[in-house]
Amino acid sequence: MPTFANRVAGLGTTIFSEINDLAAHHQAINLGQGRPDFDGPKEMIEVAAEAMLSGKANQYAPGMGILPLRRNIAQHVQAFYNLDIDPETGVCVTSGAAEGVYSAIMSVVNPGDEVILIEPYFDTYLPIIEWAGGIPVYVPMRPPQWTFEPDELRAAFNAKTRAIILNTPHNPTGRVYTHEELTLIAELCQEYDAIVISDEVYEHLTYADARHIPIAALPGMFDRTITVSSAAKTFSVTGWKVGWTYGHPELITGVWRIHQNVTFALNHPGQFGVAHALTMNGSYYEDLQAMYTAKRDFLLAGLRNAGLKAIAPAGAFYIMADFSDVFDGDDVAFTKHLISEIGVACIPPSAFFSEPNKGITRQYVRFTYCKTDDILQQAAEKMLKLRG
Repeated sequence: MPTFANRVAGLGTTIFSEINDLAAHHQAINLGQGRPDFDGPKEMIEVAAEAMLSGKANQYAPGMGILPLRRNIAQHVQAFYNLDIDPETGVCVTSGAAEGVYSAIMSVVNPGDEVILIEPYFDTYLPIIEWAGGIPVYVPMRPPQWTFEPDELRAAFNAKTRAIILNTPHNPTGRVYTHEELTLIAELCQEYDAIVISDEVYEHLTYADARHIPIAALPGMFDRTITVSSAAKTFSVTGWKVGWTYGHPELITGVWRIHQNVTFALNHPGQFGVAHALTMNGSYYEDLQAMYTAKRDFLLAGLRNAGLKAIAPAGAFYIMADFSDVFDGDDVAFTKHLISEIGVACIPPSAFFSEPNKGITRQYVRFTYCKTDDILQQAAEKMLKLRG
């Protein structure tokens, strides 16, 4: 009988679906997927609801996204990063950041082009590169600080390099790339005429002295950067799937040409809600950082009390924890043990590494703290059993 194409033959169930199913089977507390279990701002949700109830947003939205949202995205980028974006030609609203990354990669990568992936990478990046005919080139970050070696990064660039995918603040490690690191990437991209696809969905989730720096804001980089972001993590609406790309109109034209043949348009009411959210008082972002700082510190203490070793992440809402003092086995085995015997789910980050580099994360797992305080408390109490 007919079967699926070769391009999907090697793809199984994503690690997130696998862990979610296993957690549900064992009724475990799920600190795996980065899915907040609380709603975003009420006023944003009310605007989206009104857009549905009034009848103005129940049919197809414009393919590029409604103009009020594109304008507010441009104003947001100007206010936070001092970048001038044309809302009519420099912004394309996408079905979440995932489709934004997909459309960006497909719009710039030709068959035979090399694309640099900094490991660990979000799992959807790799298949998209391969579907575009690109060749992945891996540069690993290593624990416990999760930094890359500058010489390894330099060695990854050559005349065939078409693009590098950047993610900062970083999932799963919580790293926020420094100005020095971004400058090195920028210099190499300019030297080798490469494009940056910069996934910045956690742009407002940084802690203490860490600051998010869009690589597009560095000298010479705006014309060669497609920036991807989303409302999902900033406004706790992962189910709305409202994301966006912005950059030079020439690059965004390419994104739009792919986007119009993938989803064309997306969640119309949600676009009105997000357009409003982007105009909310600036204290919203400070409150968001304060809330997540407290959650981060609470889970960090809980993991350490359970015998795991972890450092405080500078951004996003994940903690990479070393379990080697409480379990003898790799990250996959520990994850299954934690779910079935302890009742808490996490993610084994070897899923985010190339085969030769999976050993780098053998004794680490990823936890998320985008959960209510009560859930984090229950998880911390359960994990005390790891000490015996």
